[in-house]
Amino acid sequence: MTSDTDETEPVTEQTAGLRDLITNARHVLWDFDGPICRLFAGYSADRVAGELVDWLERLGLKELLTEEERVHPDPHVLLAAVDRRRHHSDLAVEFEERLTREELRAVPSARPTAYSDPLIRTWAALGAGLAVTTNNSPRVVGEYLATRGLLGCFSPHIYGRTRNLGLLKPDPYCLDRALSAMGAAPGLALMVGDTPSDLTAARRAGVPFLGYARNEGKAKLLRQAGAETVVHSLEPVLRLVWESGGGRAQS
Repeated sequence: MTSDTDETEPVTEQTAGLRDLITNARHVLWDFDGPICRLFAGYSADRVAGELVDWLERLGLKELLTEEERVHPDPHVLLAAVDRRRHHSDLAVEFEERLTREELRAVPSARPTAYSDPLIRTWAALGAGLAVTTNNSPRVVGEYLATRGLLGCFSPHIYGRTRNLGLLKPDPYCLDRALSAMGAAPGLALMVGDTPSDLTAARRAGVPFLGYARNEGKAKLLRQAGAETVVHSLEPVLRLVWESGGGRAQS
């Protein structure tokens, strides 16, 4: 396995950490956009963010956003900013609904993360309880999983964005919902995420964390946030799941 760690960290330590996470996991909580797929692979998130900013400008509300936020490529950053300044307002509700529509439009061109489909199917087949815990709309997650024939691996455990936008990750709300619904002990679960907010939510929920980073920039952000185990590919995860019997999830 190629090392995903700093040059000073032995590969064996990274491998052992990954093996321990997998062996101990009885339930796996997946972030959606990143570990499962690239939702905006063929439908630019930059463009979506720009259109949402333009909509605010047409309403005469562009000043709700800072200069930095107006050019931010992540629509979820804009959603959180609008909610902070107009919490529980009709504007925040409409902004969220517009974002959901854009996410739904992105589903047909979303690109599966390499090895995610077989990893999900393998973990499910070996008896691990699977859930999606995401800041995306649960409608979007369900539609995507259905196109990949994966909905049955997760249903009904899809916990996404609600109208209470203050509960988006890094708040652990969606993780706590998943753990409670599945009767899962936090210490025997595993969160697979690709952002520092995923890591923070996992820590607050008491859930071990596996970082997925498709490039070194994302890996650096996760490590700086304190992630101890980060992989650039899900292939070694799939291999170790096979070797460990999915942590013998139902043992």
